[in-house]
Amino acid sequence: LMFNATRTRPLGQFDRLLEGAGAEANAATWTDWTYYYENAPRGALPLLVELEADRMSNLVLRAPQVVSEKEVVANERKLRVEDDIEGKALELLYATAFRRHPYGWPTIGWMKDIRGFTVRDCQRFYRTHYAPGNATVIVAGDFDEARALRLVRDHYGHLPKISAPVPVAHPKEPPQRAERTAQLRAPTPSEKILLGYQAPAFSDPDTPALVVANEVLFGGRSSRLHRVLCVDEELAFAVRGSLSPFVDPGLFEIWIFVHEGKRRQDALARLQEEIEKLALAGPTQPELDKAINQLELSFLHSMETAGGKAEQIGFYETVVGDGSAVFDRLDAYRDVTARDVERVVKKYLRPSRRTRVEVLRGRA
Repeated sequence: LMFNATRTRPLGQFDRLLEGAGAEANAATWTDWTYYYENAPRGALPLLVELEADRMSNLVLRAPQVVSEKEVVANERKLRVEDDIEGKALELLYATAFRRHPYGWPTIGWMKDIRGFTVRDCQRFYRTHYAPGNATVIVAGDFDEARALRLVRDHYGHLPKISAPVPVAHPKEPPQRAERTAQLRAPTPSEKILLGYQAPAFSDPDTPALVVANEVLFGGRSSRLHRVLCVDEELAFAVRGSLSPFVDPGLFEIWIFVHEGKRRQDALARLQEEIEKLALAGPTQPELDKAINQLELSFLHSMETAGGKAEQIGFYETVVGDGSAVFDRLDAYRDVTARDVERVVKKYLRPSRRTRVEVLRGRA
């Protein structure tokens, strides 16, 4: 809806103006944030600020626009969740793992939510959340700071002051005492296992060590679990892991794509053996060095462009509460020791802290 008409600009003019300026624009939303971005030549900055301020305050929200976009979102849900095995399994994982915290609800919403919300719901949400007091503007690139601040002041300063919603203290997810399991039948040639271990918030001091542990276990073809499960024993054709970068505690996710004809129980058992080895003895020095080097390379790649810098700073401002903390994260990775990895694996990657979704062959 934010790319449609405003009270001052008809449908399509937003895109035409950006294209005429040589800019590209898009948006994304997830559990803790929504962001909009434009990449453009430096001379387009006044236009970008003007357009963003306009759609923050003047968006047209009437039945024809809302009905049309509801259908778009419903089709996106069908594509990314209902007709996608991994999307459906991931949604089931979070719904099973989180019994109180709203991370158990999918960002895109359940289909009944999409079909059920009204024009008034959209208007209420827009009036509540789309205001300068609830937003962060990040400008990155070749620009004059004083001029940029004047532009922001001139275009946002006159907007009506709307009190930003008081941050909600989300219900704290109780500690998990035993493994939870769920099964999903799907038309797949091979079985899959999806695990989610209760993990710390992105800003937690334990997170850098847990990210390094993930690199040791899953970072590339020479990682422990790729080597054991995919190469040496051929129990799986792919494995991967990731840590949810959330404001509140999330999940350490692990996927095992089991080879056709192999037993998922065997793959799960070997995974657990390797995790226990890492918890007992930590990584070797070469493994630790490689993991930290990989994270450093990934971080530097993310900061190569002006758009990348803006995205990273905005993410840290929203999730950690300090945009400048992005520049501390690389040092945090470099400071991780083998003992740190051993400690966090022992603390977090225990079977009693995990939720397991098994994707089995068959029809749902």
